[in-house]
Amino acid sequence: MTPQELRAFCLDFNAAVEEFPFTPEHSVFKVCGKMFALSALEERPLTVSLKCDPDEAVRLRTSHPAIVPGYHLNKRHWNTVSVDGLPPTMVRELIEDSYDLVVAGLPRADRLRLDRA
Repeated sequence: MTPQELRAFCLDFNAAVEEFPFTPEHSVFKVCGKMFALSALEERPLTVSLKCDPDEAVRLRTSHPAIVPGYHLNKRHWNTVSVDGLPPTMVRELIEDSYDLVVAGLPRADRLRLDRA
C-alpha cells in the first residue's frame, strides 16, 4: 500500500477528514472530531497508528511482528502498524476496524447522522 492509497482509503470512510494538528508531516484522520488513524505519510517505513480493542491489540502484536504498541499513544488502545509488513487487505481491515471502533464510541446523534449520510 502506498502513502497515496493509505490516504485515499482513510478518506473514503463516511465523514472522514484529514487534519494536521501536530505537525504538517503527520496526517490525522478523524471522524466527527475523533482520531481513527495517524500517519507520517512521507516517512519510510510507512506506518499508521490505529485504534484497536485492547484484547485484540495484544493478540495482533504477538501474531505479527509488523504490529507494535502505539507510538506516543495509549498502548492499551492503539497499535502502530508497519504497512509494508502486512498484506494490504489486512491493513485495510485494521483501518476499517479502527474507524468502526471510533464511530461506535460517538454519541448516538452523531452515529445516526453518519448512517444517513
